[in-house]
Amino acid sequence: MSEQAATTPPPPKRYSAVRQVFLTLFARLRFVAILGAIGLVIVKWDLLTAHYERWTRGPGGGGHAASDVEFFCPMHPQIVRDTNKDKCPICFMPLSKRKKGEGADIPLPPGVVARVQLSPYRVVLAGVKTAPVTYLPLSKELTTVGTVEFDERGLKHVAARVKGRIEKLSVNQTGQMVHKGNELATVYSPDLVVTVQNLLDARRSGNKELEAIARDRLVLWGIEADQVEQIVKTGKPTTQVTVRSPIDGHVIRKYQTEGRYVDEGTPLYDVADLTSVWIQAQVYEEDLSFLPAESHELKPEDRLPVTAATRAYPGETFSGNLSFVYPHVDQETRTLTVRFELKNSDGRLKPGMTATVRLSLQPDKLVRVGGAGGRLKLDGKKVLAVPEGSVIDTGALTLVYREESPGVFEGVKVELGPRMADSNGVTYFPVLSGLEPGQAVVTTGSFLVDAETRLNPAAGSIYVGGSSGGGGGKPASTVRPSTPEDTERTVRENLSKLPPEDRVLAEAQRECPVLPGSALGSMGKPVKVTVNGKTVFLCCPGCNETATAEPDKVLAKAQALKAGVAEPADTNESEIRAELAKLSGPDRKLAEKQRLCPVSGERLGSMGVPVKLTVGGKEAFVCCKGCTKSVEAKPQEMLGKVRLFTEGKYPKK
Repeated sequence: MSEQAATTPPPPKRYSAVRQVFLTLFARLRFVAILGAIGLVIVKWDLLTAHYERWTRGPGGGGHAASDVEFFCPMHPQIVRDTNKDKCPICFMPLSKRKKGEGADIPLPPGVVARVQLSPYRVVLAGVKTAPVTYLPLSKELTTVGTVEFDERGLKHVAARVKGRIEKLSVNQTGQMVHKGNELATVYSPDLVVTVQNLLDARRSGNKELEAIARDRLVLWGIEADQVEQIVKTGKPTTQVTVRSPIDGHVIRKYQTEGRYVDEGTPLYDVADLTSVWIQAQVYEEDLSFLPAESHELKPEDRLPVTAATRAYPGETFSGNLSFVYPHVDQETRTLTVRFELKNSDGRLKPGMTATVRLSLQPDKLVRVGGAGGRLKLDGKKVLAVPEGSVIDTGALTLVYREESPGVFEGVKVELGPRMADSNGVTYFPVLSGLEPGQAVVTTGSFLVDAETRLNPAAGSIYVGGSSGGGGGKPASTVRPSTPEDTERTVRENLSKLPPEDRVLAEAQRECPVLPGSALGSMGKPVKVTVNGKTVFLCCPGCNETATAEPDKVLAKAQALKAGVAEPADTNESEIRAELAKLSGPDRKLAEKQRLCPVSGERLGSMGVPVKLTVGGKEAFVCCKGCTKSVEAKPQEMLGKVRLFTEGKYPKK
C-alpha cells in the first residue's frame, strides 16, 4: 500500500484551485444563510412564540383556549385572559371566570360617552386635578366699540317764523354756549303790522274771539306774552321779532348772516343739549341672545348697566345704560346696532369720540332676558358652572370628565351656557345639563385624560398600566410605578355613593365575603345582593356568580365579618396546597409555617406560587410580586410580621 500510495501522482494544480474556490464560496454562502435565518427568526418571532406556546401548552391550557370560558378582572374589566393562572396586572387580584360573550362592553350610563381608569402614577404624571361642581358668582361681559353721538332728543332746530330781514345776530359763532330764553337773533318783518293792528282793533271793539286769534298768531311768530301785553297797552304796532333759544346747549350750526332776507321756515340755528349723549355700537349676531328680544326703547328697570372708556381719558370710565336695540342687522357687517345712554353733565364726552363699551350681565339679568341665559341653574345670584379648563369641545359634542371614583374618569356629555367670568377674570361655563352640584370634574389635565380614551389598546396598556386583554395566555408586561394608590380615599368615596342605610350596613361588613381581604369600596361602588333573605354586600359584580352558587358559605362569611370574628376556613385549600407544592421542599415548609403574607394578609398560595425574598439576611414569602416593593420599603416592619406569623400569632379578622 505504501508503495502504491507513493507511486500515485499528486492531483493537478488546477483541480486544487477549483476545490479551494468552491470551499470558500460554500463557507460564505453558509454564513449568509445563517444571517438570513437569524433575520427570519427576528421578523417572525411573534408567530414562532405563538406556535410554540400552542404546541407546548398543557391539556388544561388547551382546554381553556378551546372552550367558551374566559377570565377577567372584576375591578378592571378590560383585563381578559384565556387562563386563570395569570393575575390582573393592575391590582394583582385573581381573575374571575365567565362565558365568552358575557364580557361585552357594559353599556355606559346615559350621557356618558367614555370611561377610562388611570393608575395613581399616571394621574400624578399627567398633573390631573379635580374640583367639585359648585355655584359661583359670575357675570357675562360683552365688549364692543362705539362712537359718541348727540342725544337726538336734545337736538333743536331754530327757524324763522315770519318773513323778513335779519336785523341782528346776537349769537354769531358756531359752538357758542346758549341758555334757554337767550336772544339769538332779531328779524324785521312788516307783516307784523297787519296782525298787531287786528289785535288792537279787536281790543277796542271788545271782540274777544278775534283778539285771542291775533294773540295766538303773534305768539306762534315768536312774540312773547309780555311783549304782546306791552303792544296792547301802548297801542303801537311792532315790526321786529326776537328769536330766542329753546334749550340750554351749544350752537352746532349757524345758517344765516346779518342783513339776509328770510322766508317763513328758513333755518337759523341748530342747538344741541350735551348733558346726555348716546354711544352707538355694534354687537355680533352670536351675542344677540344676551340682549332683549324686543327691539324698542327699554324700560328703566330692564336697562342693562354699561361702562365706557375713551382714549381721551385713559384709566377713567363712564357709566350708563343700554337703552335701545335696533330692529335690523347690517347685512354687510353682520352686526346689530345698539344704543347706550350716558350722562355728560360736565361735557367731557364729545360727539365723534370713539369709546370701548363693556356690558356686564349678571345671571339674574340673563335669566330675565331669556335666550342663552334663560336656562341657567341659579342659587340666588350664583350660577352652577365648571372651569374653562374642564371643557373639551370636539365639534360634534362637548365633554367634561367626571371622576366617578378615584382614578376612574367618565366623559360626560354636557350642555353649557355662555362663557362667563368671576371677579378675577377667570373663565367659567355655566352648566345647563349633564352635571349636578358636588360632582368632581377634572379641572387640569382634561385633554390628557381624553387622550387616554382615544389610545389604541396596546398604547393603553403602557399608559394606563393595564392590558388590552387577548388570548394566548401570555402575561402582559406592565409598568408598575412606585406611586401608591390612596385606598382609603377610594373606599370612602365609593361607600359614599350608597344610600345612608346601606352605607351603615356596608361599613359594618367591611370586607367582601367572596374575595378575602378585599375591602368594600376598593373595587368601585359595593354591590348589594340578597342571599337567603339577608342583605350582603360584594366588592364587585364579578363576585355575584359565586354568591349565587354558594349562598350558605357567602352568607356565613358575611355574618362573621359583621360580628368581627375570624372568617371560616378557606374554601380553596386544595388550590393553595397545589400552589405551595410547586416550591422546593425546604421553601414549602417555611411558607406553610409562615402561612400569611405580611403585606396583604392573604394566605400564601391563594394568589399563585408565593414569592421568596431575602430581607435582612432572612427568608420570607409574599403572596405575589406586587407586594415585594412594600417589603423593600419597610423591611423591619415586614420581618416583625413574618416572625409573628411563624410563631402562630395570626391577626384576627
